Amino acid sequence: MKDVILAKLPEIERDNDVKLLLAVESGSRAWGFPSADSDYDVRFIYVRRPEWYLSIDVERKRDVIELPINDVLDISGWDLRKALQLFRKSNPPLLEWLGSPIVYLEQFTVAQQMRDLAPTAYSPIACMYHYYKMARGNYRDYLRGDVVRTKKYFYVLRPVLGVLWLERQLGVVPTEFQKLVDGVITDPALKTAIDTLIAEKRQGFESAEGPRIDIISDFLDAEIQRLEDNDFAKHVGSPDSEQLDALFRAALAEVWA
Repeated sequence: MKDVILAKLPEIERDNDVKLLLAVESGSRAWGFPSADSDYDVRFIYVRRPEWYLSIDVERKRDVIELPINDVLDISGWDLRKALQLFRKSNPPLLEWLGSPIVYLEQFTVAQQMRDLAPTAYSPIACMYHYYKMARGNYRDYLRGDVVRTKKYFYVLRPVLGVLWLERQLGVVPTEFQKLVDGVITDPALKTAIDTLIAEKRQGFESAEGPRIDIISDFLDAEIQRLEDNDFAKHVGSPDSEQLDALFRAALAEVWA
């Protein structure tokens, strides 16, 4: 599959007249617990030629590229301008792309500049707010019953652990799930239950179901209730865009010099 993915990337550049800056794996494979039948979720950041951005209608132009999805491969990406706008908002999926341990392509210096800026340019409060909303929505949608799909636990666990990581001021939330668990879970019984869940996810299939796991569900219940008392949105500020403007201009010059 890696060979298939690597063959697709230059096709994307050629077919869309763009340059890819970063292409990574996202989702369960990047988190470290793909199921036996997990697909490949490839995400990329690209940049177009400077004249494309010099348009009075640039806001109306499409700023994503999406390839047709099949049972095995899901490939899509964001224009650099869109990516930097989301970076300014401390968008967790984008930060996870930048921290993915599975990198298919990285060229030019833009992605590394974004990583270098992240510790000072992103807002931990904004990131916590994103994670809280993600956890609350997924909890409501997926974990209310006595029987749940195993993978859905991670859709709530990961953002909740992300908030705990940020509350403890441990830096940018890591993409790898195990690092999150090791960094914030201190209860041995809870950690054992999560480790067991990870092992079951790796050995099972995407549609696998199981009974409610009381120790994990009780932990999530308590954390989501606690987080509901925090008014994250009230403290989310508007970060300065000057550094990101400079990065964008420098990227155009570097890529299309």
